[in-house]
Amino acid sequence: MTATTTLHATAADALVVALPTAAPLSAVALPGGATPAVLEAAATGVVASFVGGLSADLALVLTDLGAVTAAGGTEHGIVEVTDVLRPSLEAAAGVLGIGVLGDARVESAASLLADPETAVFELTAGGVPGGWFGIRVRENGTVSASTAPAVTVPTGNLGRINNVEMTLTVEIGRTRMSVRDVLGMEPGAVVELDRSAGAPADVLLNGRLIAHGEVVVVDQDYAVRITKILDVAETV
Repeated sequence: MTATTTLHATAADALVVALPTAAPLSAVALPGGATPAVLEAAATGVVASFVGGLSADLALVLTDLGAVTAAGGTEHGIVEVTDVLRPSLEAAAGVLGIGVLGDARVESAASLLADPETAVFELTAGGVPGGWFGIRVRENGTVSASTAPAVTVPTGNLGRINNVEMTLTVEIGRTRMSVRDVLGMEPGAVVELDRSAGAPADVLLNGRLIAHGEVVVVDQDYAVRITKILDVAETV
């Protein structure tokens, strides 16, 4: 069974702070790993992988998934459960340093939680279990039980993720709307965005801002011309 490190615990604490729960949760490490009852509950969970200087697999299982995600409008099919929980997973992955969190998936998390290399945490509110979180650091070696190493991304190691598929998105603006307004939209409705005409578009890689650009037309297809590549400090 993997030893729980400061890195694992910090990731779990970051996750519970960002979880959209009615009552604050606390993350408590399970020294013996996932119990049979936990593995049974993990038949439906949210799983994602992080690739970077330290890579990891993350799993989140909630006892009442519907209650936690209802605020996101999932019952109307507008927002996916994975979208509601992604900020929490990003918060947990953020402690691993520079890298990219892949798409979150709703699937069984039992095999990941059962892995001896996975650190498992029980998420409780007032002593009542509200779910479980598992994190398995991989690819670049097992994290030492005594201390977490400094996170760096050596240039020579970037070749390991050359073939990893990622989603590139161009965003021309955002707005905030209530679910009622969204459901009331009809053809011809105008949605006002938060930036002026001609402002640069944002280029995001797996949801992380990496560049600015301008929208152009190439052979009757929309495209984006990159005008600025952001460094690490600007993307945070």
